[in-house]
Amino acid sequence: MIKNIIFDFGDIFINLNKTATTLALAKFGFTEMTPDLDKLMKTYEKGLINSDTFLEKTNAFFITATTKELISAWNSMILDFPEDRLVFIEELANEKKYRLFLLSNTNALHIERVIKNMGTNRYKRFKNCFEKFYLSHEIHLRKPDTEIYEFVLKNNELKAEECLFIDDTKENTEAAKTLGIHTWNLIVDKEDIIHLNSKI
Repeated sequence: MIKNIIFDFGDIFINLNKTATTLALAKFGFTEMTPDLDKLMKTYEKGLINSDTFLEKTNAFFITATTKELISAWNSMILDFPEDRLVFIEELANEKKYRLFLLSNTNALHIERVIKNMGTNRYKRFKNCFEKFYLSHEIHLRKPDTEIYEFVLKNNELKAEECLFIDDTKENTEAAKTLGIHTWNLIVDKEDIIHLNSKI
């Protein structure tokens, strides 16, 4: 029986254009993801370096870009948050049928843009729907590492078999499955979180 629901954020609630950043960085010479650049981005996503350090190190890869241009490129993937999804999660929270958690791989610059795009009030409304709001850069863990799921389970005294984890990235849901967590690998543009009831 599902008692707890753990939600991803990007492309579950807020829309993303996951190719926008690489396209924007192509103007400054980006051609492919290198191991060093990938490591830098994941380190930042875990909050192991701050935004200033991240931008400084990123600038070493794209020397013709200004800091402002790098921030713009980095945040270009962040799109809108449809109102029907916000209403849906508020209604679900008000029902108090499930304990609700958010678990997102994200970073400080992206969250700043999310809040700017949504507006402070809408962002607070969203955040208040969850018992805990876990962002990777704040807890220094990231999906799909199993440690992040174990962290959520342990810190909230949750049983894996009573949890449903929803994420649009199959690698993330597969990792959660190994711990006995029920999962929904949501297919973007074909499925929507507002139809959650059909999955439980």
